Amino acid sequence: MASHIKVIAQFKSKDDDSMVGPPLDIPQDLSSAQLEQLLNTLLENSEPLPYNFFIGDVEITGSLQKCIEDNKISTESTLAIMYQPQAVFRVRPVTRCTGSLPGHSEAVLSVSFSPNGELLASGSGDTTVRIWDVDTSTPLHTLKGHTNWVLCIAWAPSGHLLASGGMDGDIRVWNPVTGKQQGPTLKGHKKFVTALAWEPLHKNPECSMIASSSKDGTVRIWDVRNGRCTYTLAGHTMSVTCLRWGGVGFIYTGSQDRTIKVYAADNGKLVRTLEGHGHWVNTIALHTDYALRTGAWDHTGEAPPADKEEARLKALKRYEDLKGKGEERLISGSDDFTMYMWTPENNKKPVTRLTGHQQPINLVSFSPDGRTLASASFDKSLRLWDGATGKFLSTLRGHVGAVYQVCWSSDSRMLVSGSKDSTLKLWDMSTKKLKCDLPGHEDEVYSVDWAPDGQRVASGSKDRMLKVWRN
Repeated sequence: MASHIKVIAQFKSKDDDSMVGPPLDIPQDLSSAQLEQLLNTLLENSEPLPYNFFIGDVEITGSLQKCIEDNKISTESTLAIMYQPQAVFRVRPVTRCTGSLPGHSEAVLSVSFSPNGELLASGSGDTTVRIWDVDTSTPLHTLKGHTNWVLCIAWAPSGHLLASGGMDGDIRVWNPVTGKQQGPTLKGHKKFVTALAWEPLHKNPECSMIASSSKDGTVRIWDVRNGRCTYTLAGHTMSVTCLRWGGVGFIYTGSQDRTIKVYAADNGKLVRTLEGHGHWVNTIALHTDYALRTGAWDHTGEAPPADKEEARLKALKRYEDLKGKGEERLISGSDDFTMYMWTPENNKKPVTRLTGHQQPINLVSFSPDGRTLASASFDKSLRLWDGATGKFLSTLRGHVGAVYQVCWSSDSRMLVSGSKDSTLKLWDMSTKKLKCDLPGHEDEVYSVDWAPDGQRVASGSKDRMLKVWRN
């Protein structure tokens, strides 16, 4: 019976509300694959492209009819079917551990792939940073110099430098090819370094400036060429826990004093303070993070233009495409179990408050396309939220310990999480369910990263091992 029921539908772009084609008289039992075929014909795409479809905020996953019935949607008037393009490339799910990399003599606290995914860096409690060749799973360099735990590492978006910050309060910048320290040690923080953020490539193709935040309540901006601290950003009254260098000329800092502060990157002046959290701010993320991290490198791992100005323009285009027409969106997660979404360029009032977790929030992360947001918490769950509105989408349960880390695949179709329960878990975004369990570590998983080229996942653990996971 259902196949004879028709509905008048109008395709609309979810990104800019533009209409495609006339209102169409279509059968209700069309599947999302058939809707995709229809839309590709209307848009006259030479090659069919993948799309997601929504009625209001509800995604059409099965048939149109099921979506209408389950959500009691009226079909009396014209039905607006919103569409959103997906990534054209697909990342293959990681399913197995292809390499265990021993070498560190203490817990591995941070792992990070270079912007092209070819090198892997790890920072450890044994005071060293190691650089690994991901193809052969062998160590290339051991970077020695810190006198205490290495707490954070960060690749320059050009990929030619790696910075590390330690419990000793020092920041060191390394050349990943030679394994030697580049320039002087950046000294100035009175307590340990909590986070590092490089200036975006589209602002400065030289990648010569880096910001560091510390337990001493300050943020310092350094010129890595001469080792000088150009500005000290004061204002926080307690430890600064997290840091982002945005793409529009602002530096965002989250602190245990419960505030997020916005500074102008060019002169270090405080622009505004974002207040609302009732406890420490643990984590912040920007919806443009992926473009800021990878600069001019795209998912193919193809080398960016050799000319620095061309590379800057490519990075700028990637950033602007991801940012879209609106402002840069910032999300903050706190020990008060909540998150806030902000548009901090011009506004000190939050867009919305995201509630639902029952324990402190460890990490928030936007998907590479900026459309979905994942949060990891001590309540053993992950939650997914709409990246534009902050609307709650789904809870991912499966871990039996606190979830420490979460990282997206570059096509935004999968999510990997690392937990206190010693496992990694891979989640599928189309079903919002567990896709694959990745056991193997013998102790808590402290850090997880998915290579920007999508080829592999790396994880670092309290068991002193680094593991690489592939399809």
